[in-house]
Amino acid sequence: MSEAVQRTRNPVTELKVTSSMMQLEAGVFCVFLTPGSRGGSDELGLPGIRLSVPPGVPDGLVTISGFRPDGWVGSDEVAALVRVARGTAPVMVTVYHSPHGGEAPKLQVTRLSGGGAAEPIRKQIVAHIQTRGDVGADFDEWMGVRGSKNWIEGFAITPPEDISAEDIEYQAVLGRDWLSPWSEGGQFLGSRGMALPVLGFKVRLRGDAAEQYDCVYEASFVDGSSAGPVENGEVCECESLSPLESFIVSLRPRGTNAD
Repeated sequence: MSEAVQRTRNPVTELKVTSSMMQLEAGVFCVFLTPGSRGGSDELGLPGIRLSVPPGVPDGLVTISGFRPDGWVGSDEVAALVRVARGTAPVMVTVYHSPHGGEAPKLQVTRLSGGGAAEPIRKQIVAHIQTRGDVGADFDEWMGVRGSKNWIEGFAITPPEDISAEDIEYQAVLGRDWLSPWSEGGQFLGSRGMALPVLGFKVRLRGDAAEQYDCVYEASFVDGSSAGPVENGEVCECESLSPLESFIVSLRPRGTNAD
């Protein structure tokens, strides 16, 4: 039997695989490769890491979302989101080493829900934009640039002085039917420098502010689509769930109409 025929009949490449269990508390987390672990991959896309929900974990307790639906985090897909709905839950981390050797990639985990205010930019709205960093705008001004193809990774909204911080809330769309927890005025929601886009958002008013104003907003997305204007807690996203490119938020006294 020739060597070529034998290779065809035995198309198996043995890989070194290591696995561990990571415990996460309730919340939303970004899991990404550390900068020194983003080296080039071989023809198989290795080395890489797969995040998965262990058998026995109740449905809906842990949700994993990334650029690929299979939980793969490699040199091209460098981040994924993990949401734990309640309590503490395990996430399985499996490392697939390259058959050609080399150092295994390393993960870093950052909690996304909550967070501090985006400073020191003195604007009512601050967003972290791909290739640009933190950018500021005010209500009734566009955040981001239509047609730029640069996505927004996170944002914070600080209300005017006549509205208290707890009377404005916002959410980020992280995946299909997947929203972040509500954050109140001034809290940064999302990530910075992780190549992980926001896919849409919601904004709503509460208390006295909700009685005095309507909150109206619209957006554009990197695939050229747009959404809105919508208002008062409606979701602003496109059908394709393309990354958010730019948006504008307005506060209108109750009983007035847009021009």
